[in-house]
Amino acid sequence: MEPLLHGMMLAFGLILPLGIQNVFIFNQGATHKKFTYALPAVITAGVCDSLLISLAVGGVSIIILSFEWLRTVMFLIGFFFLTYMGWLMWKENPELKKQQESNPFSAKRQIVFAASVSLLNPHAILDTIGVIGTSSLVYTGFDKWIFTLTCILISWIWFFSLAIAGKKIGQIDTSGKLLKRMNQISALIIWGMAVYMGYQLFVTGE
Repeated sequence: MEPLLHGMMLAFGLILPLGIQNVFIFNQGATHKKFTYALPAVITAGVCDSLLISLAVGGVSIIILSFEWLRTVMFLIGFFFLTYMGWLMWKENPELKKQQESNPFSAKRQIVFAASVSLLNPHAILDTIGVIGTSSLVYTGFDKWIFTLTCILISWIWFFSLAIAGKKIGQIDTSGKLLKRMNQISALIIWGMAVYMGYQLFVTGE
């Protein structure tokens, strides 16, 4: 029971804050005509989180991030990508008529963006390694499996819940005005993260 509860608390603690990944998943649920159209983003985010958690528990990611140049490259890529993604969300106009004519994000774009916000976010990776990876060291054998699978399951439940919540908001806001404002707020959050990454690059480069 202890590894189960421990995994639940850690996973929720890491995933609940309003981060880039959460914002993107919520927006996909809100701006698509059908919930199934947002599944590529949800599934990709779930797979990426499962991969990161597995690597963290296995200790592989700690070895990878021990290289300072790799950390710098990750921050640099993350800065440019988040700046671009924020611009896309800011200019997006999620009107119901447009949703019916075409999907805001195709399945391919959803997969690329979801994977990027999951794997190109250095802070998310470092948090996963530092918290989940380190916490898993107290468990062995079956208990470690329970801990790992619990963290993964919480991630999947959370992403599906976000997309469903976004879909409900999208159904209420048929004019698209609320979603437009939410997209702009999302863009500001994403740009804030991009600026922070740029600052980290400046600090580490000194």
